[in-house]
Amino acid sequence: MASSPFFISPDELAGRLGSPDGPQIIDVRAAEVRAVQPDLPSARWVADSSGAAVAAVIDPARPVVISCKAGLNRSQRTAADLRAMGIPARVLSGGSLAFAAAGHPVIPRAAVDAWGGPGRAWVTRRGPKIDRVACPWLITRFLDPAARFLFTDADQVLAVAADIGGTAFDTPGAPIEHDGPRCSFDTLLEAIGLAGFAPLADLAVLVRAADTNDLTLSREAAGYLAVSLGLSALAGEDDHAMLRHGFVVLDGLYAWITRARTETHSWTHRA
Repeated sequence: MASSPFFISPDELAGRLGSPDGPQIIDVRAAEVRAVQPDLPSARWVADSSGAAVAAVIDPARPVVISCKAGLNRSQRTAADLRAMGIPARVLSGGSLAFAAAGHPVIPRAAVDAWGGPGRAWVTRRGPKIDRVACPWLITRFLDPAARFLFTDADQVLAVAADIGGTAFDTPGAPIEHDGPRCSFDTLLEAIGLAGFAPLADLAVLVRAADTNDLTLSREAAGYLAVSLGLSALAGEDDHAMLRHGFVVLDGLYAWITRARTETHSWTHRA
């Protein structure tokens, strides 16, 4: 089914993944169905599929997509409830089954159970520049838009993560860290089951090249490195400001990979 004011196709939804203005994806599958199926990237599962329950957890100013197993009664009922409340929700045509069948990325159940959950806290060292910006970007855009990020002294990361039940990353001993020549972004991408998604795999090469100073891996990496270091200098000790500015850069790089990589510029001034 093609996209319409009431429906959104799997292809259109996939094309909006990873973008800062992408829709909120609300998963209303029954618990027993979700338990044996993968999740859509960035989707939030709501056990109560009533419009009132969903309205309580969304931002009504942002686009909303409702997904169930096949795009039929559960999601259509929820979307109809929301539209009656003045929230223009759309239904994912064919549901999560059609999205996966079209070859779009999904997050395996084991990865969701291990790393997902709305509002999970992620803890790392202060002073993020490249990897510690790219990992939060990946988490926010593809795993948990409500994730929280805490920055501490290097020797306190593991203790703080354990104390609050969060996840440490990009520090020695953390479950998500460098692995030989691979950086934490690579490790995280594999952990959440998206290492095979070509656009993110390409972005991982760029991030790795800049983070490990192996600039031969990607001709764009030198520019990304320079911009990241410059933004860090501007942000100073405001780590969350660095995330905000760094996310814009990564949004642009991801959009270039998915939408603009074939565009070239060769104009020269003619005297």
